[in-house]
Amino acid sequence: MSQGKRHPLRPAKPVGTVYQRHIPWLSQTLTLDTVDIERDLPAFNRWMNDPVVAHFWEEQGDLAKHRAYLDAIAADPRVTGLIGRLDGEAFGYFEVYWAKEDRIAPFYDAGDHDRGWHALIGEERFRGKPFLTAWMPSVSHYLFLDDCRTQRIVIEPRADNHKMIKSLGRCGYAHVKEFDFPHKRAMLGMLLRERFFGEALWIPQGESTISPTSAERAEHPTEDPSYANP
Repeated sequence: MSQGKRHPLRPAKPVGTVYQRHIPWLSQTLTLDTVDIERDLPAFNRWMNDPVVAHFWEEQGDLAKHRAYLDAIAADPRVTGLIGRLDGEAFGYFEVYWAKEDRIAPFYDAGDHDRGWHALIGEERFRGKPFLTAWMPSVSHYLFLDDCRTQRIVIEPRADNHKMIKSLGRCGYAHVKEFDFPHKRAMLGMLLRERFFGEALWIPQGESTISPTSAERAEHPTEDPSYANP
């Protein structure tokens, strides 16, 4: 039991590089590394104060605030903070979590081993289609590889983040429904293990099937977007 929520016992959180993959269309190697607060705090602070990121995350502040934020993530057994790198250069921050213990659980039938994630791309030059088609499928790939029992990955971007929602559709995420958190109206996205591996979605795809309502509202998403999903 964690904070009144019943769930399976989770493994210890990892340390170091958890995922590594060569990206042919970038001729670079993408890695996901667990957060080292002393190493990563300055970049994290700068990213959180970027106006594009701040619009979605609303976590602007000084180094002390962001150290406390990362300390809280490190102490939370349900979530792991990761830094995305290309050829060793940090470009973004990801939080991956067990959905059953998360705030999303009451809004769908959360499975014991469902995973979810949040993302921000902090470096402007790493925003856009060639990079999104590297990092977004890689995060999904990592979560499916991390536990063979994980059959679904969920995500809940703001419902008005049309670029993110359209891009999720292109990466295999079904647009299940809109719903209301206390702090935002969100879109529930869901990716099935069977679809991810059956359609080899770690390779960039063309236009994917997306829900009509989301497609009607969405802008062209992967030309020059700023991806943020708090």
